[in-house]
Amino acid sequence: MPLPLEGIRVLDLTNVMAGPYCTMVLGDLGAEVIKLESLDGDSTRNFEPKVNDESYCFAVLNRNKKSISVDMKAAEGKAIVMMLAAQADIMIENFRPGVVKKLGVGYEDVKKVNPGIIYASMSGFGQTGPYGKKGGFDIIAQGMSGIMMMTGHPGGRPAKVGIAMNDIACGVTTLYGILGALIGKLRHGQGQYLETSLLEAGLAWSIWEFGAWFGGGEKPTATGTRHRRSAPYQAFRSKDGYVTVGASGDKLWRAFVEQVVNRPEWLQDPRFEKNPLRVKNVEALQELIESVLVTQPTAHWVEKLDAAGVPGGPVYTYDQTLSDPQVQHRRMVYDIDHPKIGAMKTLGLPVKSSGELTEIRKPAPLHGQHTEEVLRAVGYSEAQVRSLLAEGVVKSTGVPA
Repeated sequence: MPLPLEGIRVLDLTNVMAGPYCTMVLGDLGAEVIKLESLDGDSTRNFEPKVNDESYCFAVLNRNKKSISVDMKAAEGKAIVMMLAAQADIMIENFRPGVVKKLGVGYEDVKKVNPGIIYASMSGFGQTGPYGKKGGFDIIAQGMSGIMMMTGHPGGRPAKVGIAMNDIACGVTTLYGILGALIGKLRHGQGQYLETSLLEAGLAWSIWEFGAWFGGGEKPTATGTRHRRSAPYQAFRSKDGYVTVGASGDKLWRAFVEQVVNRPEWLQDPRFEKNPLRVKNVEALQELIESVLVTQPTAHWVEKLDAAGVPGGPVYTYDQTLSDPQVQHRRMVYDIDHPKIGAMKTLGLPVKSSGELTEIRKPAPLHGQHTEEVLRAVGYSEAQVRSLLAEGVVKSTGVPA
């Protein structure tokens, strides 16, 4: 059975993180993704670490894609983009707002040659509004979406989420927008334009905080690892590290107290009788729980939590995460061969399915690896391809696809 997006062509004008994440997943779903890069290439090709002069980070993010290198500022380069756009089902860009229109490859331009195109734009703040012309990065969006002020420990400096959260949120948001538009086109026959931003995509994930602000005027602040509505629900110090505990419900709380820490007297303490009271008295609760948990290592408590049916686990460093038997069993570390890096690891597929849904089919491309192949496929003759290469309008690695 073919993958769900097999036969769908995506023209990808994005770079760095948010856009490439979106197009990587489209490629995982079976789409033919043509990554159109400048003559200098996606800027993340320069990211360290490098193996055999190829960025490992770029390689992890850009699997299941073809690379074509084009000077879009040249008239012939723009013509190539439009030729590709005319034959694409989906087109995605994440330039600063206004750039694609200036280059002559914006939605209105593409719509003239391909009325059914699904065209997606990603930006820092959106295509309209008082910040509509500003560029933006993940950290700017984390700061402006309020996320940095609610991350970290109470009284500390604002803290960035450890991953590029707003970038990934924007990639995922664009992805479901594109898939929704594609379903709409299949049902109703029309393409459309859609856009989102790092700011909006990150803000859209702040569900509980939004409800608390408009429902009770609560301004979310940093709470460390604690939950704003549940307790105990956080990471606690153990003898050799930290252990997470999620025992906020009354049944789980009783199991935790009686079977894990063996402190039945806590059930009689009026400060901890119900979850809202435990949240209100979380400082005292943490002090009591940690006074017990620091007496044994994390592994001891995880075993007891599992035996009692109370959700809990170790707090890993990233290397420990990648070597965990559950992560290994679920194939989240996947082996693949790259044309220059050689044997390498890439992140596995997070969705498992009963049928054909996603697949890691090929490694990330070299810069311009598929330039000649793609040009010929969309109608350029051999002589035209040679001329474009000689004039420096396009670049090719010369490596067979």
